[in-house]
Amino acid sequence: MNRRLFLKQTSALTVAASVGTSLLASSDAPGFPKGNAEHVIFLWLGGGMAQIDTFDPKQRGNSTTAPKVAGSEYGTVDTVVPGVKFCEHLHRTAKLADRLTVLRTINHHLIDEHAFGTNFVHTGRLISGSITYPSIGSVISHVRGAAHPDVPAYMLIGYPNVSRGPGFLGAKGGFVYLVDTESGPAGFTRPEDVPPTRSERRLELLKPLVDRVPQGSVIDQYRAAQEEAMRLTGPEFMRHFRLNDEPADLRNAYGGEFGQRCLLARRLVQAGVRFIEVSHNLNFINGTGWDTHNEGQRNQHLLIKELDIALSALIVDLEKQGMLDKTLIALGTEFGRPAAYDGRGGRGHQGSCFSLLLAGGGLRHQGAYGVTDELSKNIIENPVSVPDFHATIHAALGINPAHELFDGSRPVPITDGGKPLTALFG
Repeated sequence: MNRRLFLKQTSALTVAASVGTSLLASSDAPGFPKGNAEHVIFLWLGGGMAQIDTFDPKQRGNSTTAPKVAGSEYGTVDTVVPGVKFCEHLHRTAKLADRLTVLRTINHHLIDEHAFGTNFVHTGRLISGSITYPSIGSVISHVRGAAHPDVPAYMLIGYPNVSRGPGFLGAKGGFVYLVDTESGPAGFTRPEDVPPTRSERRLELLKPLVDRVPQGSVIDQYRAAQEEAMRLTGPEFMRHFRLNDEPADLRNAYGGEFGQRCLLARRLVQAGVRFIEVSHNLNFINGTGWDTHNEGQRNQHLLIKELDIALSALIVDLEKQGMLDKTLIALGTEFGRPAAYDGRGGRGHQGSCFSLLLAGGGLRHQGAYGVTDELSKNIIENPVSVPDFHATIHAALGINPAHELFDGSRPVPITDGGKPLTALFG
C-alpha cells in the first residue's frame, strides 16, 4: 500500500470513528432537569451544623444527666408542610417550609475533619495532589458570568481560602471579597489624592510591560483579574454596599451581623452578581460557632436563632422583591453532629448523615427530602451525595451537571458524577 492510500484510508477511519462517537455520545447523553434560576446565595455555616438540633430533630436528649442521653437538644415545632418538624428555635423558618427543602440525607465518607469537609462541600471532590479543583462558586460564575457587566460574577462575604477559590480556572474564576458589611470590599475606591487622570497615566506607563506578558500565563491571568478590578473601581460599584439606603425596619428584620450580610447579598443579587457566599462562622456568639464541642453546645441556641432570623428574612425579602424564584438559596456546612454527647456535653463530627438546605430558585419544594433513623445517624431513604447536591444547584441554574471544563488539555466534569434531585423539578 502506498503512503497516499494509507493516509486516505486511516483518515476516513478516524472521521468515521469520531462521527460514531459523537452520535453515540449524543444518543446516550442523559437528559437533566433544567431550572430557571439566575443567582445563588450560598450560606456557609462553618464548623459543622448539628442537623439533629436544627432541621432533622429527633427524640429529646439530655446533655446534663449522668449518663448523658443521646438525642436532640431542643423541642420541635411544626412547619407549614404536614409531617415536617424543625427545631423550636427555627419557628420563623418553619412558617416558610413550603419555600424550601431540607436535604436530610447528605453524606460523605471522608475523615470528619474541618478542612477536608469544607473543601469537599465547596468543590464536590476529594483533595488531589495533582489538581486543584474549583469551588462551585467559581464554576457557576465561570459558566454563567455576571448577570450585569457592572458587577463581578462571584463574591464572598467572609474570609477567603483555597476551598472557595477558582482552582485550575485561574484568577479569572476568582472572587471579590469583603469581611464586614460596614466598609465593603477593599481597594475598589481610589485614594483621594489619585484623580482619574493620574490613574490613567499610570496605566499608560505600565502598558508596554503588560503587552509583553505571555498570553495564557499565570501573570496574564493576574493581569486580566487586575483589569476587571480596575473596571469595577468607583462609586457605581461601591453604592451597592450602602445598607443604610434600605429602610430601617427591613434592616432590623434581618437581625445582627449575619443578617446584614444576607441583606447585602440580596442587594448584590439585584445588582447582577451571579454567586454570593455568605459566611456565618465569624460570629462566635456562643463561644465556638457551629463547631459545638464541649461548652459551645450550651449556647448553640443563640446561633440557631440568629440563623432563623436571617434566613427567614432573606426568603421573605426576596419574595417581596419578586426575586425568590430566580434566586436559589443554598445552605452549606462541612458535616453534621452525632446524637450522642461528648464528655463535656458537646457533640463530635458526623459526615455519614447530615442536612443541607435549598430554598427558592423556582424548585418544587417539599419541606424535607430523605429519611434518617431515630437518632439521625443512619440514612433510611433517599441518600444524597455532595456531588448530587452540586448537580441539583447546577441544574436549577440550567447548567448541565456533566458539563466539562478543562485543566489544560484534560477535561474535568463540573460534578463528580452528581445527579440532580428530579423530585425538586417539575
